[in-house]
Amino acid sequence: MLATEKIWMNGTFVDWADAKIHVATHGLHYGTGVFEGIRAYDTARGPAVFRLHDHMKRLHNSAKLLYMDIPYSVDELVQATFDLLVANKIDECYIRPIAYFGYGELGVATRGNPVDVALLCWPWGQYLGEDALAKGITAKISSWQRIGPNVIPHVAKATGVYINSMLATTEAHRGGYREAILLTEQGYVADGPGENIYIVKDGVIYTPDLQASILPGITRHSITRIARDLGYEFVEKNLIRTDLYLADEIFMSGTAAEVTPLRAVDDIEIGDPGPVTRAIQAAYLDTVKGKRPEYDAWLDYVPGRKRA
Repeated sequence: MLATEKIWMNGTFVDWADAKIHVATHGLHYGTGVFEGIRAYDTARGPAVFRLHDHMKRLHNSAKLLYMDIPYSVDELVQATFDLLVANKIDECYIRPIAYFGYGELGVATRGNPVDVALLCWPWGQYLGEDALAKGITAKISSWQRIGPNVIPHVAKATGVYINSMLATTEAHRGGYREAILLTEQGYVADGPGENIYIVKDGVIYTPDLQASILPGITRHSITRIARDLGYEFVEKNLIRTDLYLADEIFMSGTAAEVTPLRAVDDIEIGDPGPVTRAIQAAYLDTVKGKRPEYDAWLDYVPGRKRA
């Protein structure tokens, strides 16, 4: 992780090394926090944050599901993000907003604890490896199930929920795979630890719907529109593990992962990235780089940071 100069904490900037919390912070003990993953890209018009407003709205929605009141509005968090990029003199980076119950009381109940908010950013390349976008990755179906919708609200991007993802990721890495795929209790395909998943069969793109306890990804929403605009049939439905094994193509999407092809699942070869995956990937990367004017509304350009 490459440190930058400043982190925004509760409305003020602090040096990276000084961004500290108390060991009795509620969120540290109980996972009572919500977060987002956002990317800024260097475009021909200057740095732009992809779907910044949508990410901050989802942060607020996640907080609502945890009975948490974030003390900053969506617009205030958007402006704070712009200020952070300017303060760090950075044009392309990963951005991590987080809100959590802070230091106060240490019972399970959150009453008596403030809600603290922080924003940090740093340069981050390809999340799943240097060759992931070009060559694809291997994945393993995890023995850990995706949490059910009545266990923890799966549509909340909550810190504690990601223990589920951490276990699946660690198991996959220990087995020599780059990523995991989680199934639901009923055996349907859910998603990756930090990505939504898609299969291509006979030219049709299929992806699990919300019944599969997936996070309603902002990248997923973008891919849905891009795919349909490109003329592909796009279907949300329950998928089973053999759909993965027999797929013509498989890819994952997420803010960090962008559009990453899968070349094998459980040692069953899917093959090199296929034409549908390549088309979606190219259109998405052009979109975030500001090269697709039809999607320009998704880009929040940093004020005052235009290229010469």
